[in-house]
Amino acid sequence: MVMGVNKGRILVIEDDEEMLENYSRLLKRMDYECIMEKDSVKAAEELSRLSPDVILTDLRMPGKSGFDILGASRELNPDMPVILITAYANISTAVEAVKQGAFDFIAKPFTSEQLRIAIERAMRQKTLADENKQLKEQLKASSMIDEIIGKSPAIQEVIEVIKRVSQTDANILITGESGTGKELVAKAIHARSLRKSEPFVPVDCAALPENLLESELFGYEKGAFTGANTNKPGLFEAAHGGTLFLDEIGEIPMTMQAKLLRAIQERQVRRLGSNKLISIDVRIISATNRDIKKSIPEKTFREDLYYRLNVIQISVPPLRERMGDIPVLALHFMDRFTVLNKKDIRSISPDAMEAMESYLWPGNVRELQNIMERAVVLCDADKIAVEDLPKEICTAPSLPPVENLPYKNAKEAWLAAFERNYLTSLLKGTSGNISRAAQKAGIDRKTIHRLIKRYRLNTEA
Repeated sequence: MVMGVNKGRILVIEDDEEMLENYSRLLKRMDYECIMEKDSVKAAEELSRLSPDVILTDLRMPGKSGFDILGASRELNPDMPVILITAYANISTAVEAVKQGAFDFIAKPFTSEQLRIAIERAMRQKTLADENKQLKEQLKASSMIDEIIGKSPAIQEVIEVIKRVSQTDANILITGESGTGKELVAKAIHARSLRKSEPFVPVDCAALPENLLESELFGYEKGAFTGANTNKPGLFEAAHGGTLFLDEIGEIPMTMQAKLLRAIQERQVRRLGSNKLISIDVRIISATNRDIKKSIPEKTFREDLYYRLNVIQISVPPLRERMGDIPVLALHFMDRFTVLNKKDIRSISPDAMEAMESYLWPGNVRELQNIMERAVVLCDADKIAVEDLPKEICTAPSLPPVENLPYKNAKEAWLAAFERNYLTSLLKGTSGNISRAAQKAGIDRKTIHRLIKRYRLNTEA
């Protein structure tokens, strides 16, 4: 006789020997390892040693009741699912037990199919809890510089460059799409630099018109223009000894670029309305979501300023090129917003995580952060469900935009999206049957299993 793969360990606590034998026969037929215990007092005392994945217990028993077993299990491991077996007359009591932390209840009499469904749901819950614990451990162990979180090769490369350049004074240009975390990279460099005890001054170059940007950067003297009622130091002076972060540097007008170049080269600034030169000592870190090198032949960005700013370039990858970091980032943001909103949310459901891993995140890490804040606010349970996510996250993924990617990266992004979409549709069409899916696709079962693992698909769902 060919034995199935063991699907988990179940502790059954039941004082009726005949029922105990029935449970044993049914559960072994479903390929579960069974621990049968008639003595509820002994079972409660030995929960730690028995270490079950799921507990199936009668509600009313001599010695310890189902409530007692529930309390002992939650004290040992709050994530251990407990299923209560109850008679019709005790359903209201069982519902109250669920409110107190029981995973589910089954009313007598019940069918083997009802038992199977309840056990499988409980096993999925236990697997999810274990995966969340593992991901949180990965989060603790993952490389972090400030809030740069992830273990993917793409983000690890960024982290390594940060470590290497932080102790220098070289000007740095950070490139990447909006929402990828360019300012976090700039802050991380400053935090590890010799200037870390001095100011980090960010400037959003795209948000200020040219005349206001000039007065903000260089400052002004009283009477320099209408409304200049006092002397005001500029941001170059405010960043003296520290780091000046010029965000969206590609948006600065050409006339302003010449003044910026002079200040960087001469290490001096002149306030508006003054003839006095003020010496400054700042490190310049710039960022842009555009390819400003392409702006040079178009005469919209100065070549000399570009090379002055771009001594070292750091390219921050979009989230779609580091999809493996999504679970760790999602849990990080979940924990943060759970504390801020004073909630008790412990995990993310497999369906919700799968939906987020299928989405292509055009808004990158910033969009993921916003989605997780929204999910935490809307969630009314201890686990974020797919219903807590926006509809666009839960729809089928489209192929990613690749016009700004090198050929190799574009090919990889399209292939990954195709594989996931194809496999998802294939498994839906075969109701998760691996053998039928492999036969229809014309590939072997090992390939199907490998792709399921790579894309973290829930075949039962």
